[in-house]
Amino acid sequence: MNKLVQITPKDMVAVALCPLKAGEAVSYGAGEVMPLSDIPMGHKVALRAIAKGEPVVKYGFPIGEATEDIPLGGHVHTHNIHTLLSGALEYEYHPTQPALEAREPAAFMGYPRKIGRPGIRNELWIIPTVGCVNDNAKALAQLAQKFVGGSVEGVYAFPHPYGCSQMGGDQDNTRQALANLATHPNAGGVLLLGLGCENSGIATILPRMGEYDPERVRTLICQDVEDEFEAGLALIEELAERMQKDVRVPCPASELVVGLKCGGSDGLSGITANPTIGVFSDMLGAMGGSTILTEVPEMFGAETILMDRCAYAALFDKTVHLINDFKAYFESYHMPVYENPSPGNKAGGITTLEDKALGCTQKSGSGPVKGVLKYAEKVENPGLNLLSAPGNDLVASTALALSGAQLVLFSTGRGTPFGCPVPTVKIASNSPLAEKKRNWIDFDAGRLLSGRSLDALGEELLQLVLAIAGGAQTRNEINGFHDLAIFKQGVTL
Repeated sequence: MNKLVQITPKDMVAVALCPLKAGEAVSYGAGEVMPLSDIPMGHKVALRAIAKGEPVVKYGFPIGEATEDIPLGGHVHTHNIHTLLSGALEYEYHPTQPALEAREPAAFMGYPRKIGRPGIRNELWIIPTVGCVNDNAKALAQLAQKFVGGSVEGVYAFPHPYGCSQMGGDQDNTRQALANLATHPNAGGVLLLGLGCENSGIATILPRMGEYDPERVRTLICQDVEDEFEAGLALIEELAERMQKDVRVPCPASELVVGLKCGGSDGLSGITANPTIGVFSDMLGAMGGSTILTEVPEMFGAETILMDRCAYAALFDKTVHLINDFKAYFESYHMPVYENPSPGNKAGGITTLEDKALGCTQKSGSGPVKGVLKYAEKVENPGLNLLSAPGNDLVASTALALSGAQLVLFSTGRGTPFGCPVPTVKIASNSPLAEKKRNWIDFDAGRLLSGRSLDALGEELLQLVLAIAGGAQTRNEINGFHDLAIFKQGVTL
């Protein structure tokens, strides 16, 4: 196995693919370098002397500026680089017009819906409209486990702390989030559970759901009945009986919407896992399917790459607003736009937000950007879409589901066990993680470092996605992990 990789010929640094020892020369594509100190896996070593104040290049782009002179072979990390990011910027559109070659269609075994895309699961979801009835929803889900079986693949409650005491955009976000959840294709049946006195009650959610199949939705206001458990179970039984008629049938892969997310990243995420997801994104896009890239703060420093891939100028303008509006959100709270990476990211070898962003955007592949979405806006355009949401793992993954993703691909170099409302496929950037956390990880992209080709891994990931879409369970599903986190920005009354 190679020990060091220079990602592009322009790069001033190379990434350690395994721990390197001080004083032991290591070869890379264009030559060799002798580390001056021990270099942990995923961290960077200087391939030439870098002067103080000089931009440091990785992935072919600057990832920050040297804060001191860095010698050849020096460890390049947070102690000697700082970010070059700042607030809102002006951008110019330089379209690259990327194109994807058409690919032979594929299919998965899914559940067709009368309205909208097919589901890859046929689950019964209990959705509280306000946090006051969270425990009621969880208790109902527990009581309703007796209905699981056959075509009813699970009964889940999705508690959250919102639905009341919210203002402005937060209240709108909650209402639209719950409406989108209630019309998600993976839900074969939905019980909307309200209290009765909340701001975002059932009467405000239903109009936001648009056209939906009334056979699959029931509502219950707890204050209106004597026993909400008896009434709720009766409604759940009705839904379960209806769901037992559902069967999986072949569905075209063009009907798939797949969310793209990374978390607990390390220095190998942008070299193995994220590029593998990028190959998958291109493959699915070539078949007419859709992918969604989010984590806007983790686009800072790589945004121009995405902007130039926009299919037309109006999408470029939307992407500029996507970036600058999120920076303005940070600044409105007097927070720096570059308060990232996390401690775990840094321990794994990621130095600045630009470093993280350039690795993060590898998940988008090479295809054109076909859509730019507001939070809780559903995908309409096939191909790659950009979604406004933060970097927080559960908030961003939930946002992907709210925009219509039937499953989420989640790359990680550190490991994480959670699951969002839809199947959450964990893709390890390194094989030691995949081996150690077999109970968390679904796919080992670290095999790229052991000779497996990127195209072969992308194809393997595509086949895994089709299998999961057809009913194969992810580790988060096997572990019983399903969570919801709605994006909150403002005041709580």
